[in-house]
Amino acid sequence: MPVPSLLAVFAHPDDESLTAGGTLARHAAAGARTAVVTATWAADTPRAAELADALHILGAGKPRMLGYADSRVPRSAPGRPRLCDAPLDEAVGALVAQIRDFRPEIVVTHDAYGGLSGHEDHVHTHRVTLLAVHAAGLERLYPDAGEPWEPSALYLSTHPHSAVRAWGGHLAPVGKTMRTVPDGRVTATVDVTPWLAQKLAAVLAHRTEVERGAAPGLIAALPASERERLLGTEWYIRHDPVATAATGTELLP
Repeated sequence: MPVPSLLAVFAHPDDESLTAGGTLARHAAAGARTAVVTATWAADTPRAAELADALHILGAGKPRMLGYADSRVPRSAPGRPRLCDAPLDEAVGALVAQIRDFRPEIVVTHDAYGGLSGHEDHVHTHRVTLLAVHAAGLERLYPDAGEPWEPSALYLSTHPHSAVRAWGGHLAPVGKTMRTVPDGRVTATVDVTPWLAQKLAAVLAHRTEVERGAAPGLIAALPASERERLLGTEWYIRHDPVATAATGTELLP
């Protein structure tokens, strides 16, 4: 059975590598079409160039950027509104156009918490993606955004409570609150250790974030065993956008 195509939608450059880099590499290695939509940062910024490098490593094609400003970095997209301030209908329509263009069977995005950090751009990207996945298949919504396409499955990237044991020692000292879900809510646990080298290389391709000591920088400073403990598993909650999901649209284990 063919491996389902996969479109990942995340808020910032580096979210795709940190959050779903192993899953993207896994699907690409199996012959699936994969791509990433990034909601913030302009295409002519250094972080966009770093994103292109990361996606090349993961086999996920060229960046697809909505071009809104990071809510905490206005210079990320001069002249454009912050993602959280942009008209919701506009943002949803822009993502619908990407979904209809790529025509994925699976869409992956942030969970309702916005992942461990709960960043407001992550949370808003989650909301925009849920609306866009539903709207993309309806011909009377956004008629100028391409031919309708209905993805068969939506997966929300998450962290179970048990992951606190791995991440807590690194985030607790800097006062970070970790937003996790009960382990029973997780419906797909993906072992990405065979693709860990690719995932790590993609994370470290975000050189700006490494240099400023953000999550990629934290990971760069860790020993190999600790990197595997933090990055070797990816967790998802399946949220089906249609009443009866097509068979063969599961994330590869």
